[in-house]
Amino acid sequence: MSSRREFLGEAAAGFIAAAGTLAAQNDNTTHAGLNFPLVDYHVHLNATFSLDDAIARSKERGVKFGIAEHAGTKENIYPSILSNDEELQKWIARLDGKPVYKGVQAEWLDWAKCFSKDVFAQLDYVLSDAMTFPGRDGKRMKMWEPEFDPGDAHEFIERYVKWSVEVIEKEPLDIFSHPTWLPAPVDKLYDTLWTPERMKPIIEALKRTGTAVEIDSAYNIPGLPFLQLAKEAKLKFSFGSNSGAGAVRTIDFCIERARVIGLTANNMFVPAPRGRKPIQRRRIVA
Repeated sequence: MSSRREFLGEAAAGFIAAAGTLAAQNDNTTHAGLNFPLVDYHVHLNATFSLDDAIARSKERGVKFGIAEHAGTKENIYPSILSNDEELQKWIARLDGKPVYKGVQAEWLDWAKCFSKDVFAQLDYVLSDAMTFPGRDGKRMKMWEPEFDPGDAHEFIERYVKWSVEVIEKEPLDIFSHPTWLPAPVDKLYDTLWTPERMKPIIEALKRTGTAVEIDSAYNIPGLPFLQLAKEAKLKFSFGSNSGAGAVRTIDFCIERARVIGLTANNMFVPAPRGRKPIQRRRIVA
């Protein structure tokens, strides 16, 4: 069973080898031409990319990092996952006093029951996605794994839209990550499957819940039609590189998309103050 980090690391290995020089030239994004500070809220640590590495890279690029660890029940199989207050407090202490935002990437719908609200609210933010999908038997399926079979593309996308809405509405999230991502067998049908009629329920759920939408430089999503609808709905946006098994990616795609749709500081996600975190103000459904 592979994690998102391993999957993304393997997928990016060839690209990184070919484009290393270009990436180095583009590392400094402090002059991005945007009127707000650059923040990458979707940075993971791993065996070859430490917290000290992240801090150094953040300073080098002029981009503040939000460092996220997986969080949820042990049913979610990951090399490292926070599943109780004690583990979460150790994670918070590890990041405390560092020039980074403290975050977690929550898994499935039942993660909130693992933690007390007071401890969880010490985090700056929580993000999650819809990439772990309920199979016909209700079991958790990792859609990025090679054996995942979505079946009929149009039947799948209808279920996936409903699942995305459920994730947004039931989880007390700050950020919905990887919006409109598709598994490999149907990814080539992206423009066909993601019609405005299928985008709108997700955008409406984000609006109802006050959840920000991530612009994702790992997969270069979502597409412009989704982003334009999201801006029209006055959603908040965040940037995320979703580092894989290696060093953190750039957020060049996020910056380019922000310029194209004309994002300003008023459009950007900022972590809520203590007392106003989603886990404190929203009713927990799951």
